[in-house]
Amino acid sequence: MSVEKTTMTDAWIRGVVEAIHSAPNQAVLYLAGGASQALGWLLSVPGASNTVLEAVVPYSRMSFIQLLGRIPSQHCSQQTAEEMALLAYNRGLKLSSPGYPVVGVGFTGSLVSSRPKFGDHRFYLSTRTSDRLSVSTVTLSKGLRTREQEDTVSSHLLLKAIANACKVQAASVSHLTESDMSDEHETHFSEDQELEQLIDGKICFKVYPFSSETYTPTAERKIILSGSFNPLHDGHVKLLEVATSFCGNGYPCFEISAVNADKPPLSVSQIKDRIKQFEKAGKTVIISNQPYFYKKAELFPGSAFVIGADTVARLINPKYYDGDYGKMLEILDGCKRIGCTFLVGGRNVDGVFKVLEDFDIPETLKDMFVSIPADRFRIDISSTEIRKSGGL
Repeated sequence: MSVEKTTMTDAWIRGVVEAIHSAPNQAVLYLAGGASQALGWLLSVPGASNTVLEAVVPYSRMSFIQLLGRIPSQHCSQQTAEEMALLAYNRGLKLSSPGYPVVGVGFTGSLVSSRPKFGDHRFYLSTRTSDRLSVSTVTLSKGLRTREQEDTVSSHLLLKAIANACKVQAASVSHLTESDMSDEHETHFSEDQELEQLIDGKICFKVYPFSSETYTPTAERKIILSGSFNPLHDGHVKLLEVATSFCGNGYPCFEISAVNADKPPLSVSQIKDRIKQFEKAGKTVIISNQPYFYKKAELFPGSAFVIGADTVARLINPKYYDGDYGKMLEILDGCKRIGCTFLVGGRNVDGVFKVLEDFDIPETLKDMFVSIPADRFRIDISSTEIRKSGGL
């Protein structure tokens, strides 16, 4: 490659990476068998922490199997690249700052190696966002390039794919020849399709950042008020506001599980109706597929969950853990180990107004629970009572 072309390529790389880092997107990358230079380019330009949440190179067979959770029929295939991108997307959702769009990146390649290859030199790359799945399939001409050169080609195309996923304009600098073969296609998802994927467990949650307040990426800790919100009422809003004042730097949001432990899952239309309430109120809401708090804790590690005293009564009742007190302690201790806490507001329990201090919290778990004083927040009406009174 000539010095002039090398300089032009280097300038293109830096310009694209700077644009990616300036975009709000946050990414997780899973790369196997190539495109290693793309990771170096992303990390070598200032601002990488704005974009890269995590990068994993599952190079060994066992690493690959553990990443996918199964033995793939083919390590280097379009299906595997798409699966890696989806796994990366879900991982990105868990790691990302609230309200920031996530990109999952999957790459798997079979390039020049120390042993002759009987099959094609090829690679597959895929990017996944909330509403798009993009896939590229490239077959390189055998014997035309060294391993480093094939890695360079794959790295350029991967960088361009990340730019496209971040909606960054990246003028093409092609390193493919006429004898190489390349195919690209993209699938767009409607909101209904996204919610169906969530209900089916393909994606773990979806954020609707309706809040007009601006939060920095440093506000990583979510302050979450979970419920059915059928309907959302002023008590919910006030409770989350008061709880947020206890936490300092954090991101307040409501959360609805599309999947219920005791009832059929919500339908897409039901979820959308609930979402409209938060859009009207200008409040951020997360739709997840986890009905249990210990599973929510795994989705949102380090979060503060805002709950009522009625929920505390269930959380520390062995009845809800197959009658096993030890199991209850183990599960709640797991929530504690990943930094989750519970902010407790007073509620009516069996006709009696109760606060956190009315419950016998196990000694090892006491520091997980923080009381919201009744003089800071008290409301005795529930969504159920509002529905019964016809106040929808």
